[in-house]
Amino acid sequence: MTCGLMIAAPRSGSGKTTLTLGLLRAFRRRGVAAVGLKSGPDYIDPAFHAAASGGEGVNLDSWAMTPELLRALAAQASADRALALCEASMGLFDGVPAPRGRSGASADVAAALGLPALLVVDVSGQAQSAAAVVKGCATYDERLRIAGVVINRVGSERHRRLVTEAIEALGIPVVGAMPRDDKVALPERHLGLVQAGETEALDARLEAMADFVEAHVDCERVRALAGELGFAEASPAIALRPPGQRIALARDEAYSFVYPHLVRGWRLAGAEIAAFSPLADKPPPDDCDACWLPGGYPELHAGRLAAAKRFFDGLRRFADRKPVHGECGGYMALGTSLVDASGAAHAMAGLLGVETSFLKRRMTLGYREAKIAADCALGAAGALLRGHEFHYATIAAEGGDAPFAFVADAYGAPHAPAGSRRGFVTGSFFHVIAAA
Repeated sequence: MTCGLMIAAPRSGSGKTTLTLGLLRAFRRRGVAAVGLKSGPDYIDPAFHAAASGGEGVNLDSWAMTPELLRALAAQASADRALALCEASMGLFDGVPAPRGRSGASADVAAALGLPALLVVDVSGQAQSAAAVVKGCATYDERLRIAGVVINRVGSERHRRLVTEAIEALGIPVVGAMPRDDKVALPERHLGLVQAGETEALDARLEAMADFVEAHVDCERVRALAGELGFAEASPAIALRPPGQRIALARDEAYSFVYPHLVRGWRLAGAEIAAFSPLADKPPPDDCDACWLPGGYPELHAGRLAAAKRFFDGLRRFADRKPVHGECGGYMALGTSLVDASGAAHAMAGLLGVETSFLKRRMTLGYREAKIAADCALGAAGALLRGHEFHYATIAAEGGDAPFAFVADAYGAPHAPAGSRRGFVTGSFFHVIAAA
């Protein structure tokens, strides 16, 4: 039986990632088969979880996924593991207006899976007041149980004692006290952490995190707090039907933002995946019947992409006969041009008329529901998809193509045209998480 915990916090920046990665690696060193799960639409953290634990995890999103899909994905990812640690996003209760259980909050995921929460509290600048924060989290939502607390950024032994005594007076154990230490932080860039595959000396960094956590957190007490996951995988966890029987999937440093649960679901549905690298100037294989260009960081490699003649020529030939879909960074590559942060314009595939730019960056972030405008590889006209946007690029020119979909946010705005569609080619800034 797998046991699990939600590693949560009252707010972002409290130390969830450090604790989660340190625990995953520490348990791996101790011979405990653990897996990392991630609440919310985060592409980057799951790759770090996999590197720390040695096993691929999954994203779990209570807004985009039905409770049944969410439980099936969690069961699938944790099937051969003794311990599942789910890293929360933002604050534990932060979500969007939605019916109970479907707000996107990590609290919804914990409730759906029956996960007790291990709360990480940044206690810098406070002492006993931290107990009031813990008490509020413990009583705010009756579906949840705060099983324990790890306090972070502790300034001294006296500070630790004051905070610990106040929290434990509530009947909630403090199982760790981590001091301030910036040396265990991971490098970041504009979409969050630098990707796991690009992080220098990643294994050594993970070992240092495990050393740090083991020195300041009682790992065995943490494990004892975990609750049994009593659900079973009832059916194959397929969030989105495959866009083809054999799918050409771009995978390299420029194009890596594809959810593991989508690829795993496509394989469960009988599809084959053929990875190729645009940065290595490789075209999509001709024997595939659909091409998927995921998001990533094309703006950091725009010059190399523009010079990838074999990739673009092969992509254009492919698109003459077969579906091609681009998400976010992939959408940019399908357009006419991409302007990087220095103002330099780089020619892209020209399969769609859109022109994108990083010259004046503007963050766009949030959940989206997309209604497909016309039959395409992602579904029939009118089919609903749920996902999100997260990008700093702007559209310099729309290009005059028909829309890929009609998209609405999670706050009641009406569906509006978004993305581009021309022939067999579709794309938008929308990242799909699951069919609605």
